[in-house]
Amino acid sequence: MYRASFRCISGCHGTHTLFAPLYRCPTCGDLLEVAHDLTALADRSAGAWMRLFDDRYKRTIWPYGSAVWGKKEWVCPDIRDDQVVSMDEGGTNLLWAERYGSTLGVPDLWIKQCGNSHTGSFKDLGMTVLVSAVRQMITDGQQVRAIACASTGDTSAALAAYAAAAGIPAIVLLPRGKVSVAQLLQPIANGALVLSLDTDFDGCMAIVQRLADQDGVYLANSMNSLRLEGQKTVAIEIVQQWDWQVPDVVIIPGGNLGNVSALGAGFDLMLALGVISTRPRIVVAQAARANPLYLAYQHGWDFAPVQAQETLASAIQIGNPVSIKKAIRTLQAYDGVVEQATESELADAAARADRTGMFNCPHTGVALAVLEKLAARGEITRDQKVVVVSTANGLKFSDFKLRYHQAALDGMDTSLVNRPVELPNDYDSVRRAIDERT
Repeated sequence: MYRASFRCISGCHGTHTLFAPLYRCPTCGDLLEVAHDLTALADRSAGAWMRLFDDRYKRTIWPYGSAVWGKKEWVCPDIRDDQVVSMDEGGTNLLWAERYGSTLGVPDLWIKQCGNSHTGSFKDLGMTVLVSAVRQMITDGQQVRAIACASTGDTSAALAAYAAAAGIPAIVLLPRGKVSVAQLLQPIANGALVLSLDTDFDGCMAIVQRLADQDGVYLANSMNSLRLEGQKTVAIEIVQQWDWQVPDVVIIPGGNLGNVSALGAGFDLMLALGVISTRPRIVVAQAARANPLYLAYQHGWDFAPVQAQETLASAIQIGNPVSIKKAIRTLQAYDGVVEQATESELADAAARADRTGMFNCPHTGVALAVLEKLAARGEITRDQKVVVVSTANGLKFSDFKLRYHQAALDGMDTSLVNRPVELPNDYDSVRRAIDERT
């Protein structure tokens, strides 16, 4: 029988059930992580696990068609199938960005399009696990009044949708004026209690942690390691989509940094079970206006929180990331690199990639800008297989795109502006405009 439990990341003795509102070690106060019984999981060979996951992938047998629950034994084996809350998450395309990559001297470039998911971001991968666990807690008699999160937009959208599907009240705390209209509308449409606070994400996070100390309010932020169990399937799915081969480099945007440790956890589990034999290099991309991990990297991993400044990459505008210790541990194990991108760099990188057929969110723009820097410095070479994790759908950030192409981004000389050409209803005018462009 497969089992998983919480344990302290600092090594305190003992394990704890996944089905209780516990977010930090009761002994030392550090974060928890999910530990699996590797001895039990080793009852199948690496080849048998790969065949099982391939047989389930995107099928219709409940709940295994989900790319998260298709790996249920590696994610949360203790959740009963009838308690799973799933929106067919995962299974997102791994896009070969041949044209864009070739312009950078990185022809083997791939974009993992996590934004092509139910609510338009990678957060669905974790929220399906967390909400399913809460549903099972309630079914088994625990008193949970609501699930709550602080959010810069995508977490609130995922929580609201999955909680609505489960019939569980959702509470979301958003920093007023710092999320896109689409991100604000998603939890409103799904019936969540939306509290728009006059603060930043770090301020919202401080309040939601106090709420979670009260009986009956369950915390859905990534300091709750159940979320990361779903998000680690990004690493597994990337390898699966390449017939179980490992990329050389994975680049991921970093804000609260749970996704960084989740990525490492996915690769770690595959290594432990013999599915893969090598590690990729993990690169974390931060916005220069919210760069505490980058500053720690520059100073021998000596971390200090910062006051995050306003950035186009609003979802990673976080100055005091909860998962900092987990992220640093992952990067140290994965020959990690941290680089930053300015506002102009991230906006132009997103626009350059868009010109090759993509439609990137600003956070993916941060990762692409970092890719461009590392390629220009020769730290990523043309013989390497590189994956950029695109965390959200660009359609959530149409205002960012509009302001870019109107040259209306404050203080920026945007280089790839493409305005519509306004013409009279006249064939000759249309023809001249076409001739001038082509």
